[in-house]
Amino acid sequence: MNNFDFYNPTHIAFGKDRVGDLSRLVPASAKVLILVGGASAEKNGTLAEVRQALGTRTHSTFSGIEPNPSFETAMKAVDLVRQEGFDFLLAVGGGSVIDATKFIAAAVPFEGDAWNILLQRGSNITHAVSFGVVLTLPATGSEMNNGAVITRHDISAKLPFRSPHLFPKFSILDPTKTYTLPVKQLANGVVDAFVHTMEQYLTYPVNAPLQDRFAEGLLQTLVEIGPRLLTATEPDYDDRASLTWAATLALNGLIGAGVPQDWATHMIGHELTAQYNIDHARTLAIVLPAMLHERRAQKHDKLLQYGQRVWGICEGTEDERITAAIDATRDFFERMGLPTRLSAYDLGQDAIDLMIQQLEAHGMTKLGEHGDITPAASRRVLVAAL
Repeated sequence: MNNFDFYNPTHIAFGKDRVGDLSRLVPASAKVLILVGGASAEKNGTLAEVRQALGTRTHSTFSGIEPNPSFETAMKAVDLVRQEGFDFLLAVGGGSVIDATKFIAAAVPFEGDAWNILLQRGSNITHAVSFGVVLTLPATGSEMNNGAVITRHDISAKLPFRSPHLFPKFSILDPTKTYTLPVKQLANGVVDAFVHTMEQYLTYPVNAPLQDRFAEGLLQTLVEIGPRLLTATEPDYDDRASLTWAATLALNGLIGAGVPQDWATHMIGHELTAQYNIDHARTLAIVLPAMLHERRAQKHDKLLQYGQRVWGICEGTEDERITAAIDATRDFFERMGLPTRLSAYDLGQDAIDLMIQQLEAHGMTKLGEHGDITPAASRRVLVAAL
């Protein structure tokens, strides 16, 4: 395992009835802007809890952040923060709301065109407005990391960025806040967390047994609880808690510390979302099985390990076992209700041509853990996903 630094300052408040902790976690003198997506947080009572916990603090609410948060909407919030002098942001929602909040936090003090934050992947962020999180949708892990992704619709671009200034000060993780989620969002959350784990785990061996076992434990947990989440007649607290914590651990930096990482599936998936507005997790379900097939030689050893430890695949030739591991991955996504083919979204060769153009336009020409996934390789992946 390589040398690494692991730093994560986010305070986690986990469990039932933790929204009340806002009374001590948010500075007493803060002027707070609450950021939300649609109306669900209002309808299910979460916003009322948040406002009660904020007590006498001055606060207001900005709503309308999209499932794939847009630059355009986020900039409206930036203008509001600047005009009204809010000095603390509170994201109440899932990864999209949190990602938008991270961008807003960075853009408020940023001088010049805020799109440059995205163009430079956050390397030009020098400070940010403080913010916290009340998580209602476990999936992206954004509640405990310093990265985000923002979409700009006028140029059909979806770009990632990160900065050490963008860790949440705290995140409240109450599994009961997931009880009103639609089955589709639960399924997306499981697959999103699964692929986050795979991007850090399924590369090549570097003698990192602890990181591997940790990642495999997350994958096994998601495989175990995923189908139950879809079929349960009533929410099960333990399964919701396991999903919530697994999604957080999948992308808080720990399992990726000191090991090679891939992220090619995500970069291609981002382009599918930007062009066709397909849910992020569902783009990952399309791309990952095809990516594993394309990279079966480069990922040979870890594919065998993954097949054995996660799926119990021990019989057959090495090539047969690798195929079985990829097939098991595809089958899991399909069982979770996420299609794994572009054709399921009525996309064909024209879409592939556009995807390659967009990858090239955004500099995504040397992807993967070896930096050798060229546009030609990305094309083969997308063709395999038709």
